[in-house]
Amino acid sequence: MLNSSETITFSFDDLLAGTQNYWYTIEHCTAEWETSKISSIDYLGSFNDDRIINYRYSSNTARKYTHYEISLPNTQIQPKIGGNYVLKVYLDGDKNKPVISQRFYILDNQVAVAGEVTNSMQVENRNYKQKINFTINHTFPIPNPYQDIKAVVMQNFNSNTIQVNTKPAFVRPNQLVYNDLNTNDFWGDNEFRKFDTRSLRYKADNVKDIYRDNSSVNVILFQDAPRTVGAFANQFDENGNFFIRNTDGRDDKTESEYMSVLFTLNAPAPGPNGDAYVVGRFNNYTMSNENKLLYDANRKQFYGNVILKQGLYDYEYAWYNQDTKVMETKPFEGAFFQTENSYQIFVYYRRPGARWDTLVGFTNLSNKVSDRR
Repeated sequence: MLNSSETITFSFDDLLAGTQNYWYTIEHCTAEWETSKISSIDYLGSFNDDRIINYRYSSNTARKYTHYEISLPNTQIQPKIGGNYVLKVYLDGDKNKPVISQRFYILDNQVAVAGEVTNSMQVENRNYKQKINFTINHTFPIPNPYQDIKAVVMQNFNSNTIQVNTKPAFVRPNQLVYNDLNTNDFWGDNEFRKFDTRSLRYKADNVKDIYRDNSSVNVILFQDAPRTVGAFANQFDENGNFFIRNTDGRDDKTESEYMSVLFTLNAPAPGPNGDAYVVGRFNNYTMSNENKLLYDANRKQFYGNVILKQGLYDYEYAWYNQDTKVMETKPFEGAFFQTENSYQIFVYYRRPGARWDTLVGFTNLSNKVSDRR
């Protein structure tokens, strides 16, 4: 929240250990996550960049690492307008040596957003999809809501699911209504799979085996099966989230082990031309070589090792179709309208004559089990 006491903490670990000369900056972006064509003077009331000086070494871990941390805003970096931002970390003060980046949002709260999760209005999808209807209530004049306002709806903070709304179904005094029959339909997907490695002294939820060698910890999960057939099974999940936790030590940040986690999915390939990935908020639902699964055609089995930090993880399996260029979880996880999901609605406003998009409204919806009838 802009001009509030709230802060965002961003942290990462350098698995090479030692210390590096890391710097960071933030950049303002449009509603579509393209760099805003404005000067840093327009969005920063401070310096453009700063060195990361808050770091600590790991202790009592098989794999040594250095933990770096930043909190925003701070005395050096102070955003002064709302919107989409990208934090960029780079080496030796050289922006041509990028290390890591992360999206985040700063809300300049000017409108109220009310929404609901319902069944799809499309008869053939009522058992598989969820529909989002929402209303934006505003107190200031919006000359052209079809041009000045963009509303983005997302499921479980997964940017692959984004749907952009530029045309309200109804424009009323101080109110924009988005409830068109054919928009904001999302596959219900399924409850997330999960595993628990808060302790490496015993095998907790979904952990089949744990073994150590000289410098690493290896975790083998129970083999997973596809969930595309059969009835919906309700279970509690964290909507794709993850939590770095360590009950074996005292400090989650510097005493948690790095583990090589083996994922196995017993399923035939959904098509001849594609790849399977294990995804969740732990990797921003992205597709990379680190979370791509290998396929054994004889065994009809996908498998892969992913390096993760000790804790609690939600995950799911996704298929990227090379022909359609679409990534979806339905081929492995199924889709059910009963699934409990969270939905995020972001409202962007570009004032007439303004050169940037301001994030002026946000809400986080959930169709909790108790709400379903």
